[in-house]
Amino acid sequence: MPSALPAPAPIDNMKGILWMLVFTLAMGTMHGCIRHVSAALHPFEIAFFRNVFGLIVVVPWLVRLGLAPLRTAKLGLLTLRGVLNVISMLAFFTALAITPLAEVTALSFSAPIFATLLAMAVFGERAGIRRWTAIVVGFLGTLVILRPGYAEVGLGALLTVFSALLWGVCMVIIKSLGRTESAVTITIYMSLVMAPLSLIAALLVWQWPTWEQLAWLVGIGILGGAGQLAMAEALRVAETHVIMPVDFMKLIWVSAIAYLWFAEVPNAFTLVGGVMIFGATAFIAWREHVMRTAPKPPAEPT
Repeated sequence: MPSALPAPAPIDNMKGILWMLVFTLAMGTMHGCIRHVSAALHPFEIAFFRNVFGLIVVVPWLVRLGLAPLRTAKLGLLTLRGVLNVISMLAFFTALAITPLAEVTALSFSAPIFATLLAMAVFGERAGIRRWTAIVVGFLGTLVILRPGYAEVGLGALLTVFSALLWGVCMVIIKSLGRTESAVTITIYMSLVMAPLSLIAALLVWQWPTWEQLAWLVGIGILGGAGQLAMAEALRVAETHVIMPVDFMKLIWVSAIAYLWFAEVPNAFTLVGGVMIFGATAFIAWREHVMRTAPKPPAEPT
């Protein structure tokens, strides 16, 4: 089980890889479940139930630790993450309902690229020719999938890119929070902020789910909560450049689920573009690690 205490965790890359595998499998399965349920329920309503039932995953820690995971000095940042995340989720769930699963997953890999650009713009991080090349390759991969001018760019694809942009912002926030907050605290506050906000959107399209649909919604919530918890823990205990390549497994899981469950076969443009985007994000993560660990030149004597 992931740690519920905010103490800094020692680097354990193998544990981080395992947590990231859990994250990709949980998310891939959740995406398939969302597509299935969206045939009868609006994505906004699915998003609401995902947030509510996602709390089931963290209830054992609340029972064991009481209110300890709720104590934080970063309430504002946690709230901002929740607001941005709920907008991203509503866009992403809508895209899952109307767009091939593999295409949505491939485009969503662009989030780390947006996160890199954000870090450069907000925190003044510098990027050399190698990282800029990776960023360009990543955006070219997006164009390969979308093929503007050659194929109609659907609403679902645009919503996915918009969702990835907001998720990139959230990634920067999560990494910052992980320095002082536990994975449980980050996950709990995400659901506490997102549940009421997604309820407002869900009420606009509300219909009562059947018992069978409710069972699917419970499963979506549990998978989503477990996945977010696993990702937060992976980022907390491992180096980003090590766990980032594992995220590509999400496209493998989703492609298999899309084929077996919905008879969807990803086209070559989606696969090639997905590889380009993911390769760019993996290189950026590796390059950031190299720059961070490179020995600094000794200070000149004064």
